[in-house]
Amino acid sequence: MQRQLEPELMEDPQQVKAYAQADFEQAHNGFIMRVKSMVGGHFDGVALDLGCGAGDISRRFARVYPDSQVHAVDGSAAMLAYAQELAHAAPSEPVRFILGRLPTVILPQSAYDIIFSNSLLHHLPDPQILWQTVKRYASVGTQIFIMDLVRPDSVATAKQLVSCYAHNEPAILQRDFYHSLLAAFSYEEIIGQLAAADLALDVVQISDRHVFISGVMA
Repeated sequence: MQRQLEPELMEDPQQVKAYAQADFEQAHNGFIMRVKSMVGGHFDGVALDLGCGAGDISRRFARVYPDSQVHAVDGSAAMLAYAQELAHAAPSEPVRFILGRLPTVILPQSAYDIIFSNSLLHHLPDPQILWQTVKRYASVGTQIFIMDLVRPDSVATAKQLVSCYAHNEPAILQRDFYHSLLAAFSYEEIIGQLAAADLALDVVQISDRHVFISGVMA
């Protein structure tokens, strides 16, 4: 099945609200636990979250690593407004939210100790936008953690995944999940992207819909 692009940014208020209130507990907690298993129990450096959306994973990271700093970037002003609102309700999870689109966003520092991202890759028309941004803001020893959807082999499989994992969600979220599955990259395509970017990262398909990419910059 060929990739079908979807909009790069979530800016519709109904769409933002549905996404921010959706139940991503299993996927998001699984992402953080996988990161923790690789980073360890303590981290007091600065982490960069690319495509943070409503900031749920950024705040989860800050809770696990309270001595860290998190810079969280997203191109959608509407999404970041929601993220800021949630952050104000939980001041013990400080995250610095930054509005900007990749690759032109200007970040507070030139390199980060950890760079992570969830569900950004499939939104990008050109995947190298993500991989070149990772290279730009990484230095020797930077730990990289990327999770995203993996494109199913058919429209029928995509519809089955929506029915299985989003049947209790609002119709707008079911629609977006379906389109995101069609916009995602295959495992083989991601391997090719990393080779083209000269990034030696591990790629593992961790579920019927997710791929996890990780490694340490040499």
